[in-house]
Amino acid sequence: MAEKDLFNYSEQNIRTLDWQEHIRLRPGMYIGKLGDGSSPDDGVYVLIKEVIDNCIDEHTMGYGKHVDVTIKDKSITIRDYGRGIPLGKVVDVVSKMNTGAKYDSKAFQKSVGLNGVGTKAVNALSNYFKVTAFREGKEKTAEFSRGLLQKEHKETTTKEENGTEVVFTPDESIFKNFHFVQEFLDNQFWNYCYLNAGLVMNLNGKRYISKNGLLDLLQRKTNEDEIRYPIIHLKGEDIEAAITHENGYGEEYYSFVNGQFTTQGGTHLAAFREGYVKTIRDFFKKDYDAADIRGSICAAISVRVQEPVFESQTKTKLGSMSVSEGGESMKNFIGNFLLKELDNFLHKNTATADALKKRIEQNERERKELAGIKKLANERAKKANLHNKKLRDCKFHYNDEPTGKDKDSIVEKQKETTIFITEGDSASGSITKSRNVNTQAVFSLRGKPLNSYGLTKKIVYENEEFNLLQHALNIEEGYEGLRYYNIVIATDADVDGMHIRLLIMTFFLQFFPDLVKNNHVSILETPLFRVRNKQETIYCYDETEKQAAMKKLGSKPEITRFKGLGEISPDEFARFIGADMKLQPVIMEQGEHIQNLLEYYMGKNTPSRQDFIIDNLKFELDLVEQEKI
Repeated sequence: MAEKDLFNYSEQNIRTLDWQEHIRLRPGMYIGKLGDGSSPDDGVYVLIKEVIDNCIDEHTMGYGKHVDVTIKDKSITIRDYGRGIPLGKVVDVVSKMNTGAKYDSKAFQKSVGLNGVGTKAVNALSNYFKVTAFREGKEKTAEFSRGLLQKEHKETTTKEENGTEVVFTPDESIFKNFHFVQEFLDNQFWNYCYLNAGLVMNLNGKRYISKNGLLDLLQRKTNEDEIRYPIIHLKGEDIEAAITHENGYGEEYYSFVNGQFTTQGGTHLAAFREGYVKTIRDFFKKDYDAADIRGSICAAISVRVQEPVFESQTKTKLGSMSVSEGGESMKNFIGNFLLKELDNFLHKNTATADALKKRIEQNERERKELAGIKKLANERAKKANLHNKKLRDCKFHYNDEPTGKDKDSIVEKQKETTIFITEGDSASGSITKSRNVNTQAVFSLRGKPLNSYGLTKKIVYENEEFNLLQHALNIEEGYEGLRYYNIVIATDADVDGMHIRLLIMTFFLQFFPDLVKNNHVSILETPLFRVRNKQETIYCYDETEKQAAMKKLGSKPEITRFKGLGEISPDEFARFIGADMKLQPVIMEQGEHIQNLLEYYMGKNTPSRQDFIIDNLKFELDLVEQEKI
């Protein structure tokens, strides 16, 4: 070590942080990525989840049948009707790390949160946090700000039912410009109900309840016209599964552990995928290829295990190898369940078994037909020198495969990776110069892509742009290999840009719907106007913001209309793809039929679509007229 380094490293460099300081300094360790609410795993949704998880644990233990949630003006109120926090521990439970009841495995045999961290993180990351416990005619309240106790109220009598109420406002200095997307909240609340039959949840007056568990989940996630056979619903002790096949491509899974939605799967999902293949092979007495058996599957799997081990605090991936300490392995537990229950079901339901066999054999035929084409396409991709000409990669992917402890942090870090899909050298050039080279990549399309509606996957390999795009995303062999967590469509704010955006979305919906269904695809919103004078510059995303900026700056400010991404300088562009990047998530509304949706917007020019265009044309013309004023 150089002598100057010794002088720069002394006792003054060593710090001990209070618990709330550490959470605020390193929030990603506790709640994953921050975000602004444009993605379902952004921090503001995790804060809600951490509080509700405690309510669900109470319900699971047999206390409290409903949970009431109110979100108003960025303040969240969550009230359960469980036993209520013991009054003498109200402050400790939400402000002392490693404090809670869940270390007693007898009290919380199969809880999702065992580390005593969740509500402490919510407390530390909230500008205002209040907790009230109602217990046997008495109540106790404590108020905090950013984890620091502001006021501890005395115990008083109450007529309220037993339970706990938490009120908090996320700190906007950490969660900048955050908002809530209703569809993400809907999914979050429905999942709680699917996994806890009979539980009633209320969000701003909207009621959520499920009677049939994962069967209800799959019915909500699929469309009756798209599935190949009625949903198979299987239940056992501490395990539940629902399975069907659709007409599209890929594999779609919803996996849960102790009520936690494990968005990145884990050992239980791996065991399900392997056990399902083995059961199908044994039932049909044929060694089908695993990809043919699982192709187009849509399934949900839920297990309850003792003291689950997750790969990060956000609990998105299960690492447990067994269902309990010293108990049956996860692989055998799920595999044996499927071998018994799924095999019995197929023997009793021959029509379903026949439909399943036809789907598998169709997958087999298509795979063999594509084999030769895929080989040629892979060779073309190599010759195209993809990573130099089409793709400006990010440094995140330059590292070797992570191992050991590094792997856990890398899994969370991967959520920050983004690929911008844009068209033309001008736009891609601006983004390339402005991006964060560590986590942001750029893929440049050449001209307008093909309208892929109604085409088979063969076209993905025959069309050079599609072939190179799927290689860049690393999704040729399936959704699991996705190289970038966030796929952002970045096109010009004009008619051509809108058309290109639709064609890219059509490509994903036609061939890789999992990317959309799992909320990986978004649209970049860039400002339409720049309004400035010598003292201040304001970027505006719509006409209303422009008018407000003009009024604020006064004296006839300079107004620039950005018609293309290439017109925005790299220095300016860096503002719009950084921490304050505005993204519009591409969301499939529940019950929407993908093929019907694509046929309406991307099929032949039907009278109904003509009416839609005419009805919306007046709105666009009004905006043009406003710009002239």
